[in-house]
Amino acid sequence: MNPDFNKLFKVFERIPQKVPVLFEFFLNEKLYNFLAGNRISETYSTVEKLKIVIKAHLKAGYDYATIPASYTNTFSFTKGEVETMETKSLNVGYLITNREEFNNYKWADPEDGDYGFFEDLQEYLEPGMKLIACGPGGVLENVMDLVGYENLCIMALEDSELTRDIFDEVGSRLVRYYEICAKYDSVGALISNDDWGFKTQTMLPPGMLREFVFPWHREIVKTIHNAGKPAILHSCGNLNEVMDDVIDDMKYDAKHSFEDEIIPVEDAYEKWGDRIAILGGIDLDFLVRSSKKQIFNRSERLLKQTRKRGGYALGSGNSIPHYVPFENYFAMLSAAGIQIKE
Repeated sequence: MNPDFNKLFKVFERIPQKVPVLFEFFLNEKLYNFLAGNRISETYSTVEKLKIVIKAHLKAGYDYATIPASYTNTFSFTKGEVETMETKSLNVGYLITNREEFNNYKWADPEDGDYGFFEDLQEYLEPGMKLIACGPGGVLENVMDLVGYENLCIMALEDSELTRDIFDEVGSRLVRYYEICAKYDSVGALISNDDWGFKTQTMLPPGMLREFVFPWHREIVKTIHNAGKPAILHSCGNLNEVMDDVIDDMKYDAKHSFEDEIIPVEDAYEKWGDRIAILGGIDLDFLVRSSKKQIFNRSERLLKQTRKRGGYALGSGNSIPHYVPFENYFAMLSAAGIQIKE
């Protein structure tokens, strides 16, 4: 079947469709290599790497390709060194804890990034296929990287002016980044990726999010919409207390990232699916631990639940990291009629 980005666009508009639509935030390099039948090399240029990413998405039945930020050189904030393994602490590597450090920090300019690959890749997209651009982290994520999570919680209470100034510097640059990306014809939609919560609550109280974080997300969405393109929120954690903000204030077109321990995607669809498109949601732990039959059956039930009402695209609750067995990922795709053999 030929790619048709309009199918995903109709998901954002919550229009029912006859065929299932797929959505994934990102895969992993091993999977890109397998699906594309080629191997990404560190020596490859940005375009050479992304050609493989595009080919992999096409093979797996997607109507678009998501651009991994790690393969590009667009824009990012300079951060302190952080030792990471499978996870990282939210309280290390910070650079700004006071006004002097804020004044001395060298803020990167989105204008200096290399975005030419968006044009260069146009010739490698199949007719009907688009790119989806994501951010170099989100508003809250980048501030936490610069300040440290515990430091931010204290700063927001003790020095709201400095806190607001930091958020303004980060938020305004991200708005400009999205404005630049959204202007390219090859880009069909944009993801604002910013984790806001833990399993039980938001990282900051909802009032603080509304004061410091959400105004910039409102501007990001407005910027994307001004370019005539949909805005997707990818945000992990328990956002139950702020979903009305996401839908009614920020006006995101779609929400991605769901966990069964917080709210199963089936329940999220019933709760919010008539107001915002729901993307993915096959829980990552379920995807790793379950049998192929269990994964297929749940995916099939979810497609049946959402088919007549629209506003849903099948995919994982978060992404497809390297530890997800290929066969389990393929079992999910098979529920949408995509058959891939290892």
